[in-house]
Amino acid sequence: MRKLLVIGVGAGSPDYLTVQAIDALNRARVFFVFDKGEAKSDLVALRKEICERFIENGDYRFVSIDDPARDAEPHGYKRGVEAWHRERAERLGARIATEVAEDGCGAFLVWGDPSLYDSTLRLLELVREDDRFAFEIEVVPGISSVQALAARHRLVLNSIGGSLLVTTGRELAERGWPEAADSVVVMLDRGDGLRAAAGEDVEIYWGALLGTPRERLVSGKIQDVIEEIERIRAEEKAQSGWIMDIYLLRRTRTA
Repeated sequence: MRKLLVIGVGAGSPDYLTVQAIDALNRARVFFVFDKGEAKSDLVALRKEICERFIENGDYRFVSIDDPARDAEPHGYKRGVEAWHRERAERLGARIATEVAEDGCGAFLVWGDPSLYDSTLRLLELVREDDRFAFEIEVVPGISSVQALAARHRLVLNSIGGSLLVTTGRELAERGWPEAADSVVVMLDRGDGLRAAAGEDVEIYWGALLGTPRERLVSGKIQDVIEEIERIRAEEKAQSGWIMDIYLLRRTRTA
C-alpha cells in the first residue's frame, strides 16, 4: 500500500530537524509541494535545501502542484477555506495517484509541526474520501514556531499556574483579549491582531522568520515596541512579498 509521510521540519532552520524527521526523509522518494507563486518560491527552495542536506540517496524528486486561488470569502471565512481545501485535495489526489506507486512512499514537508495551523492532514483526509486508491499516513512531529519563539526569547510560555491560549490574529482582532487566558500566543496575523492588542496593558515577545538568517526579535511593552514591529513587518514584506511571524502576549504584572 502507498505510504504518505507528513514530516514536521521545524520553524525555519535545517538544524531544527529531529532524528526521526531525517529518517523519514530518507524513506521517501517523492516530495509534494504546492506552488504558491514566485513570491514564495524561496519556501520551496528551503525544502529542497533540507533534502539536499539530509537525504543520503539522490534518487528522489519534487512534484509541484499549482495552488488554486482562494475565494475572496463571499460566503464567510470558514466556508471559503473549506471550498479551497476541497479544490486543493482534488489536485493533490490526482498527483498522488500518478506519482506514487502502489508500494511507494511520498512525503510532505510541513513547516513547524503538522498539528498546529497546517492543512496537510485535513487535505489527505479529504483525498481519502475518494475510494479509487488507498494509502497509509504517518506523521512525524516537528519543532513548531511556538517552541522556537519561546527558546529564542528564553521564555516559559505560561505564567505559574496560568493558562495559555494559542490563537490567530483574526480571532484576537474580532473577539478581543480572552479573559480566561494570562498568556496568548498569536499566529497567522496579517497585522490586525497586533493593532487590537496595542490597546491592552501587555508585554509582547515577537519573532519573525525564526531560525533563518533574517530572523528578527523584539520584546517589551506593546505600546513601546509596536511601531518597531510594524516597521520590520513592512520591510520584510516589501523585500520578499511575505512574512512569517508569531508573538506571545502576556498581561503586565502588577505589584
